[in-house]
Amino acid sequence: MKDKPEILVADDDPSISQLVRLYLEKEGYAVRTADRGDRALEEFLRLPPDLMLLDVMLPGQDGFQVLKAVRKAGNIPVIMLTARDDTIDKVLGLELGADDYITKPFDGKEMVARVKAVLRRTQGGEEETASTDLTYPGLTVSLKEYDARYGGVRLEMPPKELEVLYFLASHPNQVFTREQLLRQVWGYDFFGDSRTVDVHIKRLREKLPDSEKYGWTLHTVRGVGYKFSTRD
Repeated sequence: MKDKPEILVADDDPSISQLVRLYLEKEGYAVRTADRGDRALEEFLRLPPDLMLLDVMLPGQDGFQVLKAVRKAGNIPVIMLTARDDTIDKVLGLELGADDYITKPFDGKEMVARVKAVLRRTQGGEEETASTDLTYPGLTVSLKEYDARYGGVRLEMPPKELEVLYFLASHPNQVFTREQLLRQVWGYDFFGDSRTVDVHIKRLREKLPDSEKYGWTLHTVRGVGYKFSTRD
């Protein structure tokens, strides 16, 4: 059992890796670093960390390739680092299963806050893990086990997707704005970037086709947000 949460930092800029290490170690985290994508993946497979900070532009394998491999192997939370304030990069990272992204240059305190928010959601205390499983026709979602099943088949689902589904399903027929979902699921304001929520809802719908036959669906309320709609 690890004494403290462990973060794997994958970035080819030594100054950034060192800065991130200093901030995280000050907060009590154990930190490992890798300066290439292939080495980051080797480190992940050797000893999976509690969270990965993953730069998009890495030699060896880029961050997106590493993220794909990490998602095939497990569901540890991943925060992408990108030097480009490029919406396409951000959306692609989210679609591949990233939990969050930070654009360089970033504030160290903001980075720590995001790490804490993600870890709080994925490995929180007893109060969070004791949550009751949700069951609807054709669907079960367990926040305790981080497991979702649709039509009896286990879904491969990154943590944030599952948390969005769990939150909406735990408030049936209640409409939430994108900003409310960002605060409730991510744990902080996401600087107004509602595309994050849209991407996660899009991916959930792809994994829950024809849900209407079970009497529920993820419904878009135009101009407002989303809700888990049931017939009852």
